[in-house]
Amino acid sequence: MICEKCATESETVRCSHCNADVIKLGSYCYSCGKLLDSEGDETEHDDEIDLSTRILCSDEACIGVVNEEGVCKVCGKPYVQAAQE
Repeated sequence: MICEKCATESETVRCSHCNADVIKLGSYCYSCGKLLDSEGDETEHDDEIDLSTRILCSDEACIGVVNEEGVCKVCGKPYVQAAQE
C-alpha cells in the first residue's frame, strides 16, 4: 500500500477484528483500535490500557499515544505539552 503522506510503499496487515487492510503504523489498528497482533490474550491487553490516563501525541497529524518515556508509540516524536493561555 502506498502511504498517502510520504508516497512510499508501506507494509500492510489485515486486522483480524475488522478485516481492514491497514498500514502497519503501530501495534493497533487505526480503523477499529484493536490490537493487530492477535496471538496474545486480548483480555490481558484490554486490562492494561487505561483510556482515562492516556496522553495523545502532540503532533496533530498523528493518531498515536505517548509511552512512559514521553515518546509517541506511532511516530516516535517526543511529547510537547501545549502552552496554556
